[in-house]
Amino acid sequence: MLKKVGIWGTGSYLPERVMTNKEFESMVDTSDEWIVTRTGIRERRVAAPEEAVSDLSAIAGARALEAAGVAPEEVDLVIVGSCTFDTYLPASACLAAEKMGARRAAAFDLETACTSFIYGCAVGAQFIATGMYRHVLVIGAEVLSKFLDYRDRNTCVLFGDGAGAALLGPVEEGGFKAFDLGADGSGGELITVPAGGSRMPASAATLEEGQHYVKMNGKEVYKFAVRVIGDASQKALDGAGWRQEEIDMLIPHQANLRIIESAAKKLGLSMEKVAVNLDRCGNMSAASIPVALDEVVRAGKVKTGDRLLMVGFGSGLTWGSMAIEWNPGQR
Repeated sequence: MLKKVGIWGTGSYLPERVMTNKEFESMVDTSDEWIVTRTGIRERRVAAPEEAVSDLSAIAGARALEAAGVAPEEVDLVIVGSCTFDTYLPASACLAAEKMGARRAAAFDLETACTSFIYGCAVGAQFIATGMYRHVLVIGAEVLSKFLDYRDRNTCVLFGDGAGAALLGPVEEGGFKAFDLGADGSGGELITVPAGGSRMPASAATLEEGQHYVKMNGKEVYKFAVRVIGDASQKALDGAGWRQEEIDMLIPHQANLRIIESAAKKLGLSMEKVAVNLDRCGNMSAASIPVALDEVVRAGKVKTGDRLLMVGFGSGLTWGSMAIEWNPGQR
């Protein structure tokens, strides 16, 4: 019989440096008003030159363990979701586990961009449900600031750095009720970093052409997101057997305020029931949902028995949603 799985504790980390919209006015043809009007973003965090994904992951992960009351040595598996890993080899999850002192844990990276935390929770929950592991630490972390072309206003104003984490474990009541995951590779070119992989290995030419920076077709991604975020949300609700009016908190990927408002409207939710940190953090890709989750938990906005819906979309194109009944104390 499969075990019930839930979230025992959460943690997050935002780099110290705050970068406001005003700073972009001397870099590209934009303004604070233009950025706020089109995205809802007012500022974002930027990692220090010496900070990489494993560093951010280790801090957020340690805070999640502390919140759950679990020692690093008790962690069985560390999953780091990101699209800006420290290096191609080794996995950033291995480095983060070492930094946290989780030296007996298995570790691997997972890359579905902005959907990585939801994918990671879906994967991690299976290890616990089958009884293979007891404690799985899922982290979403990004340092996108190091992969942006600060001459391209279509991308450079959107993204921020940060990390969020959740410790998964078995629960007696509540926990994850449903997941919905999907992918459509036909839209793979809509959000991409063209060079650096086996398709287009790094060279002097790729560096000269700026092919190692994030490229995005914002208009097409927006249309995809508005459509898929509602569909994925409803599938998770159907899987959980919940009605829309039973949602206590929606925690969506923080890409664009208009997309978030569209999702809330489709679900019949007031914005008071929606977690939003986009204005302060920008789009943190894999870190967006877990950081927002940690913020509402630590602010006391989530209580035992609440029904939470998390939904995201990203490069791939990928999408995912999950429904969870919040019961961190029911172990």
